Amino acid sequence: MKRAALALLLAAAALYVLATALQARHPAWGYVAAFAGAALVGAMADWFAVVALFRHPMGLPIAHTAIVPASKDRIGRQLAQFIATHFLATDWVLARLRGVDAAAGLAHWLAQPANAARVADHGTALARWAVAALDEPAVHEAVTELARGGLRQIDAARLSGQLLQALVQDGRHQALLDGLVSQGARLLGEDAVQDGISDAIAREVKALKLLGLDQVAARLATRKVIVILARTLLEMTEDPAHPLRQRFDALAADWAQRLQQDPTWQQRVAQGRDELLASPVLGLHVRQAWGDLLAWLDRDLRAPASWTHQRIAAGAQNLGAHLATHDALRAWINAELQAAAPRLLERHRGDIAAFIEARVQAWDARQMSDELERHLGQDLQFIRINGTVVGGAVGLLIHALTQWWR
Repeated sequence: MKRAALALLLAAAALYVLATALQARHPAWGYVAAFAGAALVGAMADWFAVVALFRHPMGLPIAHTAIVPASKDRIGRQLAQFIATHFLATDWVLARLRGVDAAAGLAHWLAQPANAARVADHGTALARWAVAALDEPAVHEAVTELARGGLRQIDAARLSGQLLQALVQDGRHQALLDGLVSQGARLLGEDAVQDGISDAIAREVKALKLLGLDQVAARLATRKVIVILARTLLEMTEDPAHPLRQRFDALAADWAQRLQQDPTWQQRVAQGRDELLASPVLGLHVRQAWGDLLAWLDRDLRAPASWTHQRIAAGAQNLGAHLATHDALRAWINAELQAAAPRLLERHRGDIAAFIEARVQAWDARQMSDELERHLGQDLQFIRINGTVVGGAVGLLIHALTQWWR
């Protein structure tokens, strides 16, 4: 379009030269010369006007040229004010919200599997970013300190006493005892376990050698004790009124009361808790658990059939289906949007305007001018072409009126 406008300008100049040279031969050439001269003036004037918008014509610092670069900051302020005043006007936004059932649109959109998958894609991408950000030594240390701080706030003694009291009241402590006793009896009944215990006891009781007992006798005696112990445990599981079971009832109730009321017990439990929290082993285990959790999440988020991705997509679809069938919930969402919109607009309108103004001010003036000229270039070159044609027509009209007057 620049080449077309320039070609038309050069054609007007050439026609003016030709018509001026031939004007003496015939009066009609005077009309042609008037048309061409005026067209040349119109083309040059509009070229100057178009160029002056974006730069200084021919590099000359003429006043009121290079308008766009010189007015960049003012344009940014006016643009920001225009958007804040008109596009973000509270009445206009509320009118649009009242005319749109946003909740129904959201429900329909989420119910589509492709859209739910898109939500899941964005959710997993955000989760991957979060996992990468959280897998840092500083975060590991912070998580460890948070865990220590949280555990330190727990009254371990009172909580343990309440838990034990609840177990005793419901009789579940006996079921727990049955499980432990049955497991212990089963282990003690195994030959390998009995042999191992017998050998260990025989090695420790050195006085057996002084009594003249050999290793075989020691094993047999120890094995007998173990068998009796296993039998006692089995009897205890089979007899609800067994003396040991009743003794366990009394001990459990006593422990539950002391843990909740005895300052000495509470102090001992608190001391044990603090020692555990101060142990480097706890920090190591917390960091290891945190690292394992992040590693699992990372593997899952990167897997083609990610469990997290599937859950997010399914949740999005379920939310859409739920919204579609609950009129009251959709009405509540729409009402909340209409109630929140004015507050959000009033709170952030100035911030949005300031952001737009700052962004325009940060643009390079030359780059901004080039971009505007590139986007508006075709229309701007039509201005030059129209100026050439209209200027020539006006010149021809003036010449004709002048000749008629004469």
